[in-house]
Amino acid sequence: MLSLRPLRRYQLVTDLVVAGLFGLLALALELASDAPSALAGVGASLMVVAFTAAAAMRRLSPGLALALAWAGALLQMGLGRQPSPTDVVVFAVLYTTAAYGTRRVFWAGFASAVGGAVVVSLYLVVRTLTSPIQAADVAAIVGILLAAAFALLLAWVTGALVRTAIRATENGRAQRAAEAETVAEQQRVRIARDMHDVVAHSLAVVIAQADGARYAAAADPEAATAALATISTTARAALTDVRQLLTQLRHTQAEGPQPRLTDLDALYAHVRAAGVELSVDVDPVPPGEPPAAIQLAVYRILQEALTNALRHGADRRVDVHLGWLPDRVELMVRNTRAPDGPAQPSGGHGLIGMRERAQLVGGSLTAEAQGRFFVVRASMPVRASL
Repeated sequence: MLSLRPLRRYQLVTDLVVAGLFGLLALALELASDAPSALAGVGASLMVVAFTAAAAMRRLSPGLALALAWAGALLQMGLGRQPSPTDVVVFAVLYTTAAYGTRRVFWAGFASAVGGAVVVSLYLVVRTLTSPIQAADVAAIVGILLAAAFALLLAWVTGALVRTAIRATENGRAQRAAEAETVAEQQRVRIARDMHDVVAHSLAVVIAQADGARYAAAADPEAATAALATISTTARAALTDVRQLLTQLRHTQAEGPQPRLTDLDALYAHVRAAGVELSVDVDPVPPGEPPAAIQLAVYRILQEALTNALRHGADRRVDVHLGWLPDRVELMVRNTRAPDGPAQPSGGHGLIGMRERAQLVGGSLTAEAQGRFFVVRASMPVRASL
């Protein structure tokens, strides 16, 4: 309840200076209002010290300030002193308990406002009472109680409203930061997915061609030359794709050109050049121009599936089937898996990326072993992507 709040140096200095000036002025007023007496001077000084300390601590520790304000008020009533301008500290403290205090201090301030109104009313009634209470005095007592409660609760409620505004501002700032982080994370995931698709496929083709060129260099120089030409072409295409991705990363508004169905022939040529016996069946064919999102998803899924078949397949045969139905496109890639290969996919970035590609356009994808084959199947709605 008496914990310290973090304040900037200028705030702390301001509070101490204002409290010091207030204390000097309050002490002068209190001493001037008393008859010259050492006891009265000591009592007034102690009361002013308590209220001045409360004023100095009101933002640094609202709970401690509330305790000091109560101490000053009880000392004032114990000495039988009149209400004075020094009591303005009570309103400042009630305000800060509601605006900056912990939950416990917040409600302690509310209880102090209500209890303080009752105590002040009783003190004033007892101090001014000269005869037994009459029926006519009840209205005056109630009036005093209502006025005290209104004044004290007004200070507390004002602080509570400021507290609500501060919380709303903090929540809005946190929400905007979370939304910005979500957008940035989505951008990072998209760039990472595209980078993986481009680099993994291109490197797989380059590695296969480099191995083939190394083995054929002595026996078949022409084959080695052709392999090197394929490596050069693949590397240049990959470099172009990477530059496009970097452009998107620097300028998020620039999406850049994306692969389309017309680029599938070049993809098939790269895979065949790497030594894969690729069989492609398209039935039925696209009835028109599919949505760009579908074309991109089909290209990237095929690219990753063929790359996995090239890297992990037991032989060089891969079957591809595309079926462009009126409401969806069905995709299947099948290759022979190694006898000791896993029956289930390992869950690497490539498989995750393929599933995300399908889900982004409202479809689904499975990748699993079926007998001696490893099969990737995807179904993506065409109309949902328009």
